[in-house]
Amino acid sequence: MKIYNRFTGKLIREIEKNQEGKYNLAGANLVGANLAGANLDGANLDGAKLVRANLGGAKLVRANLAGADLVRANLAWANLAWANLAEAKLAWVNLTGANLIGANLTGANLARANLVGANLDGAKLVGANLVGANLDGAKLVGADMARANLVGANLDGAKLVGADMARANLSGADLAWAELAGANLDGANLDGANLDGAKLVRANLSGAKLVRANLSEANLDGADMAGADLAGTIMPNGERHS
Repeated sequence: MKIYNRFTGKLIREIEKNQEGKYNLAGANLVGANLAGANLDGANLDGAKLVRANLGGAKLVRANLAGADLVRANLAWANLAWANLAEAKLAWVNLTGANLIGANLTGANLARANLVGANLDGAKLVGANLVGANLDGAKLVGADMARANLVGANLDGAKLVGADMARANLSGADLAWAELAGANLDGANLDGANLDGAKLVRANLSGAKLVRANLSEANLDGADMAGADLAGTIMPNGERHS
């Protein structure tokens, strides 16, 4: 496979598959590479430099991208199911509509990333940095987001059914009309968060901080709010909690 620079059109490198029929690009310098639509299923890209690379529509099922630098890369509609992206640098990356089912994003930096409509069902995002990330309409059913930093993130209409968000920081996040049935928000920080119309049926909000949060029109049927801090919170009936 020949890899060209997406901006200059110059050949970066040419690689062949190994005996297992997979590409080994561990630590490779692929800054600005054009890999749109490439089949990289199972490829080893551990620690690779892919800053501003174009991987739109690429196949990366079970690929190893641990610690890879993908800042401002284009991964729109890429298939990253079960890929390993632990500790990867994904700030400002475009993951619109990407398939990240079961992907490992533990400790990854996704600050300001675009994940609109992405599928992250069952993904691991433990301790991930998602500050200011756009997850509008994203699917995160059963995702593990414990201790993730989602300050100011947009989760409008996101599907977070059964997601584990224990001790996650969601202060100032937009969760309007998000589906959070059965979600675990134990000890989560939701100060100033917008939960207008959110579905929190049987959700665990015990010990959560909801200071000045907006819960207007939210569905809290069966939710556990033991020990939650509701100072100044707008409740489902529109009244502000004292």
